[in-house]
Amino acid sequence: MEIDMLKKIPVTEQDPDIRRNNFDEVCLGYTGEEAVAEASRCLNCKNARCIQGCPVSVNIPGFISKLKEGDVAGAYAVISEASSLPAICGRVCPQETQCEANCVRGIKGEAVSIGRLERFTADKARELGIKPSLPLDMAKKGKKVAVVGSGPSGLTCAGDLAKMGYDVTIFEALHKAGGVLVYGIPEFRLPKDKVVAREIENVKSLGVKIVTDAVIGRSLTIDDLLSKEGFSAVFIGSGAGLPRFMNIPGEQSLGVFSANEYLTRSNLMGAFSEDSRTPIMRAKKAVIVGGGNVAMDAARTAKRLGAEVHVVYRRSEAELPARAEEVHHAKEEGIIFDLLTNPVEILANEEGWVTGCKCIRMELGEPDASGRRSPVPVEGSEFTIDCDAVIMSLGTSPNPLIKKTTEGLDVNKRGGIIVNEEEMTTREGVFAGGDAVTGAATVILAMGAGKAAAKGIDKYLTGRS
Repeated sequence: MEIDMLKKIPVTEQDPDIRRNNFDEVCLGYTGEEAVAEASRCLNCKNARCIQGCPVSVNIPGFISKLKEGDVAGAYAVISEASSLPAICGRVCPQETQCEANCVRGIKGEAVSIGRLERFTADKARELGIKPSLPLDMAKKGKKVAVVGSGPSGLTCAGDLAKMGYDVTIFEALHKAGGVLVYGIPEFRLPKDKVVAREIENVKSLGVKIVTDAVIGRSLTIDDLLSKEGFSAVFIGSGAGLPRFMNIPGEQSLGVFSANEYLTRSNLMGAFSEDSRTPIMRAKKAVIVGGGNVAMDAARTAKRLGAEVHVVYRRSEAELPARAEEVHHAKEEGIIFDLLTNPVEILANEEGWVTGCKCIRMELGEPDASGRRSPVPVEGSEFTIDCDAVIMSLGTSPNPLIKKTTEGLDVNKRGGIIVNEEEMTTREGVFAGGDAVTGAATVILAMGAGKAAAKGIDKYLTGRS
């Protein structure tokens, strides 16, 4: 095929008019020919800046070089040295601000599509039955490590520890493993059976055991794991599942949801399916409050469930924290963006059901502590969006259960567990990472924390300084 070395090979996607009515994956990925063509654009830099931009330090030129040769098994082996979840990362990581942002090819053209090549490699490896393997020189350590939570940080930490020779058990509170990968990210972005379940099976193939329906802090405590269950160390990767609200009048009305609950019903419980026994609000007109990736997921889910959808965000499009790709897809699917707009009240009828969202126009003032310009209300600009559902997507905080049941475990003012540079908490032998520490962030940053914690645990248990 003909290649323009300055431009990415385009990827096939579902037509917006079709996909807005189904939950099938939007992006269809590269064909073999397209993947090799895109791989040929890589300059194979000696000083690979793309690796520096990857939170888990995948050898990007190394795996792409294997792809150029058509060696999928070799490419997958290179990626698997650093990442336990390549098929997931290739789909949901913000490559445009990480590895691809550092790509030298991008200086005088478009960066190499590293994420799409990673996805292709992992998907093809799955088709061929190729799995990650333990190091040939690995020696069993004879020590047990417990991992709390089976999200991206927990799976990564567990996989890395297993490769080091530890006996690892993951304890998951829900009935299905995967954490935010199964309850937070919609099927049309991240297929659960085809992708997430297979990646989890790959981690289990390394010897990792997963116990579901195990709420640490209830069925067992951190102290139980250390003193009664025989674990030498514990990693807390329990995520951030506690939703935030605005505390405005009417927010307790029927038809007001957190994005967390709404997406969990659809993603984990399959409520989007017509024959599902899990109820979900099929709104006629929904307002989604927020501008992050979770807000885009909620908006696009509501659209697929039949609603006219408005995203209400208090800053301008330039400040939208969601990935540009997610915003682009949302617009293609007919999502309406009411920017520089902020809710002030939820309106309801006599029965308590939502009838509208009263908003006020905003303008950007001086930058706030994060460097973004602070939104300021425009006096007298109030207006109402008629709707029957309001979904709040304002971020999440770590659940306080583990803190409340673990003496000596310090947290910050947002509830995030305090850790040192090796991810150890204020309790000796207890480590933490991902959203349980930082609050809601990206999958790949959580994975980076899981990798760092695995190294810290190994140092702690082997007595190395």
